[in-house]
Amino acid sequence: MLNCPFYVLTVDPLPEDELDIERIHYVEKWKELAKEHGAEQFIVKYNEKRPIAKVIGEVARKHNITQLVLGQTAQSRWKEITKGSFINVLLNEIPFVDLHIISVSRELKNRDGYYEKGVRAYLLKDEAGYRLSFNHTHLDVYEGIFYKEMGTDFNNGVFKFMTNNCMIEVQVVDDYVKDLEEQMKSVANVAANAGVDKKE
Repeated sequence: MLNCPFYVLTVDPLPEDELDIERIHYVEKWKELAKEHGAEQFIVKYNEKRPIAKVIGEVARKHNITQLVLGQTAQSRWKEITKGSFINVLLNEIPFVDLHIISVSRELKNRDGYYEKGVRAYLLKDEAGYRLSFNHTHLDVYEGIFYKEMGTDFNNGVFKFMTNNCMIEVQVVDDYVKDLEEQMKSVANVAANAGVDKKE
């Protein structure tokens, strides 16, 4: 709408491999939306220990940002009194930028069930398919993060890994991933179609 380059920034104090499944889903969705709407760049700052206002200010100056659209959760009056308004802190950091504030609900819903904190894991190929392992060996085919479903004694959940610059998410049932090749072909087709659309 502003007829200018469009950048998307997300900041997280956690390292990438410590994100829960819900946060990873959000980031992946933001990436898709950013690409769909022609973003120049999708910028992710993981493991960021500096105040968020400092990070936003740094990125804004680097890319000569003049308009900032910011999603903000509701801030309690007590938090504002004790810690100060985030908006005021941000305005002090980058006074040359116009701010557009979008209200965001405080409630985060996990539509995919409940998962434990992700742990580093590997997929090994054997006669039964791709088996989940937590030990790194020369037989590893894929390395990623496993999110175990809560309340199960078996390794059931979600395994996420990168291949060919695509994030792939597969279901693990009783230590195994079924139809991995089919799922990877599906992701490759989606990526290929997105590339065709972009060229047009």
